[in-house]
Parts: sequence; structure tokens; C-alpha cells
Amino acid sequence: MPGRTRIRLIEPADAAAIAAHRARDVEAFRRWEPDQPAGFSTEAGQAERIDRLLAGHRAGTLWPGVVLADGQVVGQVTVGGILPQPHLRRASLGYWIATPAQNRGHAGRAVALALRLMADELGLHRVEASTNLENLPSQRVLRRNGFTPYGVAHSSILLGGSWHDALLWERILAP
Repeated sequence: MPGRTRIRLIEPADAAAIAAHRARDVEAFRRWEPDQPAGFSTEAGQAERIDRLLAGHRAGTLWPGVVLADGQVVGQVTVGGILPQPHLRRASLGYWIATPAQNRGHAGRAVALALRLMADELGLHRVEASTNLENLPSQRVLRRNGFTPYGVAHSSILLGGSWHDALLWERILAP
């Protein structure tokens, strides 16, 4: 199948590929993501970020992954805010796909794979996500993966100097 999608735990060696995508796509992502610090889109900046992500993974609060298409890094998927306690067992999900690989189903397949990982490997019960109200492509990805909207977080993210609302999504993974 062309563009076969996989996910795996992020590695320090992924810094160069992620930095190249982030540097190229800075304008494309500007409307969906907050401003990033200087150096974010450099290999060194991504190497530092990956070190922090892997520290969170070792602490059990994150599962930071990369999205692969035909073996090449084309984005990221992150399970964050993991609460593994028996009475909670939930996390949040975030993802992005580099512009050259968009509209090929990678985001949807990466989210499906992350959901399987959250249920089978992490033992989670509930997953949440949020999207900008205008981010219809991301909302389609979530809907196709069984998420339902459950509310609006007003004035919840600072983008381009102004506060924006976010649509909140949820999915129950296991009974």
C-alpha cells in the first residue's frame, strides 16, 4: 500500500527530520499552533525537545511518537498527560503531519494506531483531544476515529497574539 503508515517511539536520531519539517511548515502550522521559541525548528532545538519528551516517557507521563510513511518520518503523535491511576486511566492526544504528506490518510491511521497503543499497551480508558474551531481536517480525523465533541474551551489558546476557542473531543477506549 503506498504511503504505509506506522508509529513508533521518538528517538534522538529523529531530530533532523522533524526540524526540517517544522522549518518548512512554520507558516502552514501558524494558524493552529502557538508561537514557538527561537531555535525550535533547528536540529539542536528538536534534539533538546526530544530529550524532554523522552524524559516524560521515562517518568510515565508521555508516549511521544513519530509518524512514519514508508519508513520516513512525516509527523508526530503524542499521548500526553497520562494519568494511569486505576480510577482515572486517561490521557490526551496530539498529532501533526508534515505538509508534503498531508491528505494521504497518515493522520487518521496514526491516530488509530495511537488509540490501539493507548488501550492495549498503556491500559488507558479515556482519551481527549482538542482542535481549533476552524481546523476541520483535524476534526474529520477525530470523528473517523470514534471521537465525539463534548464542549468548547473558551479563550483557551493564544495564537498570533489573540485568544482562540478550542473544540474538546473524547473517546472511551475500554469499558
